[in-house]
Amino acid sequence: MQPHLEALQDAKACPLWHDSDEQPEQLPSLDSDKQCELLIVGGGFTGLWAALQAKERAPEADIILIEQTFVADGASGRCGGFLNTSLAHGETNSEHHFPGESEKLEELGTQNMKEFLETLERYNIDARYEHTGAMSVALDEESAGRLHEDYEKYKAAGDDVVFFDKDAVREQVNSPKIHAGVWERDGQDGVIDPARLCWGLKATILKLGVRIFEGTKLLDIQPVGKDRMKAVCEGGVIHSNKVLMGTNAFRGAIGKIRRSVIPVWDYQIATEPLNEEQAALINWPNTRHALSDYNNMFHYFRLTKDNRITWGGGGAVRYYFNNGTDRSLEQVPARFEQLSKEFFEYFPQLEGKVKFSHKWAGIIATSTRFCMVPGTAYNGRMAWSVGYTGHGVGASRFGARVGIELLGYKPTDILKMQFVKKKALPWAPEPLRWIGVKITQAELTRADKNGGKRGLWLKMLDALNLGFTC
Repeated sequence: MQPHLEALQDAKACPLWHDSDEQPEQLPSLDSDKQCELLIVGGGFTGLWAALQAKERAPEADIILIEQTFVADGASGRCGGFLNTSLAHGETNSEHHFPGESEKLEELGTQNMKEFLETLERYNIDARYEHTGAMSVALDEESAGRLHEDYEKYKAAGDDVVFFDKDAVREQVNSPKIHAGVWERDGQDGVIDPARLCWGLKATILKLGVRIFEGTKLLDIQPVGKDRMKAVCEGGVIHSNKVLMGTNAFRGAIGKIRRSVIPVWDYQIATEPLNEEQAALINWPNTRHALSDYNNMFHYFRLTKDNRITWGGGGAVRYYFNNGTDRSLEQVPARFEQLSKEFFEYFPQLEGKVKFSHKWAGIIATSTRFCMVPGTAYNGRMAWSVGYTGHGVGASRFGARVGIELLGYKPTDILKMQFVKKKALPWAPEPLRWIGVKITQAELTRADKNGGKRGLWLKMLDALNLGFTC
C-alpha cells in the first residue's frame, strides 16, 4: 500500500472538532406550536452571533433559535478555524465590488474582530484562540516574486509584515516546496476551535434566555398578515414578528438566498498529535504560524493546541451538480487520498512517521462577489447574511450584526453602505452553473501551474467583477 494511503487507513470519519468530551448534549426538538418576537433559523456562527447580539441590544426580546441537526454540525463546526479580520475577502475584492468603501470595510473588520475577542472574554468562552497572524507561502520562484511585490505594498501601507526568503522561511516551517513567505502580524488574526466557539455561544445565549430547539427542520415559511411570520417545522409551527435566516449554503425556502450562493465542499484531514521528534523535522510547532499557500486553489494548514496538523483545500475542493449538499458527499475517499498525497509532498520527511486521525468535509457558501451577501424579504420582516466564501469564522459575526440591524435592532449607518445595499449577481441556472464552476476551477489550477498567469477565462471574470481576484 502506498504510504499516503496507509496514513489514512485508521482515520475517523468525523470532524476533529466534534471528537471531544466537551460536546454538549443535544437539546430537545420542537414538539408544539410556539410564539416569539424573533425566530433564528440555523445553529451555526451567523445564527448564534445574531441571537447574542440581538439579546445584547434588546435584552427583553423573546428569541427562538432552531437547528436542523445540532449546533456546530454544519459548516461552522467543520471549518479550519482560521480567524481573519477581512469582511470582503481582501482590498482587491472590496474595490472591485464596493468602490470607495475598502477603507471603511477594513475599519469595520478591525472593530468586529476586537468585539469578537472581547465577547469571548466577557462570557468566558474558551474557543482556544491563538493570535498567530496569517502567513502566506509561495511554492515556486515566480510566485515568490509576486509575493514579495505584495510584501512591498503592505510595507508601504504601514502594515506589520515580515518577508522570509527560501532559507528563512524553512526555519519557520521546513518544507522543500516552500520558496518564500509573508507573515502578516498586525491585527488579531489567528486560529480557534470552531466547534468550541459554537458551543460557547450556545451556552451563553441559553443563559440569556434564548430558546433553542435542535433536531428541528424548517419545512416552510410564509408571511401572515402585515406584521407576522409563520414557520412550519417538523414538530410544530412558530409564529414570530421577525425571522433571521442563518442557513448559509444549505437549501432553504427563500429563492433569493438560493440564487445568491452555491455550496462548495471543502475536505480536510488531521494528523495525530506530533511527538517531539516529528515536530523537530518540520520546525513549525516552534513558530505556530497559520498558513496558506499563495495559489488560487490554495491549501490552508494550521496546528491545534495538541500539535495536530489540520490540512485542507487545494484541488480537493468541489462543487457538485445542482447544489449538491447530500450527506453522502461528506466522505469521498478520492478527496482525502488527494489531500494525503499533497500533504506528504509538502512534508516528505513525515512520510511513514505520521498518520491521520480524522477526515471530514464541510460546505463553503460561495457568492459571485466572493464575500457576504445580506438581504431582506417580506417588507423587512425577514433578513439574512450568507455567502462568506471561506472567511465566515470572523465575518459571520459582522454578518449577524447586519442581519439584526436590517430587522430593526438598533440599526446604524452601515445599512447605507454599498456592501449592504448592493445586490449580488445571482448564480446562473444549471447546467451553466456547473459548467462555469468546472471551467473556472480548471483555469485556476492552470494559472497556479503557470506562475499565476491568468488566461482569457479568468481575465473575463476579473473584468466582470465575478470574484476569483484575490
